[in-house]
Amino acid sequence: MARIALLNIKGEQIGNIEISDEVFNIEPNYDVMWRYVDMQLTNSRAGTASTKTRGEVAGGGRKPWPQKHTGRARQGSIRAIHWRHGGVAHGPQPRNYLKRMNKKMKRLALKSALSVRFQEGNLIVVSDIRFDKPQTKQMREVLKALGIANEKVLFVIAKKEEAYENVKLSGRNIPGVKVILANNPNNNNGDNIDGLNVYDIINASKVVLTEGTVRKIEEVLGK
Repeated sequence: MARIALLNIKGEQIGNIEISDEVFNIEPNYDVMWRYVDMQLTNSRAGTASTKTRGEVAGGGRKPWPQKHTGRARQGSIRAIHWRHGGVAHGPQPRNYLKRMNKKMKRLALKSALSVRFQEGNLIVVSDIRFDKPQTKQMREVLKALGIANEKVLFVIAKKEEAYENVKLSGRNIPGVKVILANNPNNNNGDNIDGLNVYDIINASKVVLTEGTVRKIEEVLGK
């Protein structure tokens, strides 16, 4: 099994931990990672863009002038597409952009993204990080201690608790910092890591996990 340094929030190494090669040290599959990100970004589209056709624009019911004997081109409605204030031809209409990916490919994509960050040396594991109250200054101190104050950082917290929620709130006002919960709080089984996603992992230059998060990820993705 691979080994990685275990730090405290002061940036001091307090030991080493073993991490699963099956999760954090596989040969990355970049094709599956691309498919996951494509699915994720596509599914984030609202699909609410809408334009009106000539039949939906108000007005234009009366023929603007007689069909013949005016010397002008025949016109059926002042709401035709070539008229000002007319309808739009082939414009966007509300639609569903939903894409799906099977569970096996999702897991492979997540393991690939985590492995890329580990193999680059951009994966950081801390023993734990808890705040008594939301405080941006405290989060800045942690970033400085870990040597990642000027980096784009993703913090992944294992579960939903008040102390972890305070960490999430402390990081939301710092540019380039994002804190997510690894598991899905709505899942009663507690065995889902829907919060962890490929886009956030590869969009950050540094990924910070707690030791508990590492074990949770191994438990779910190592199945």
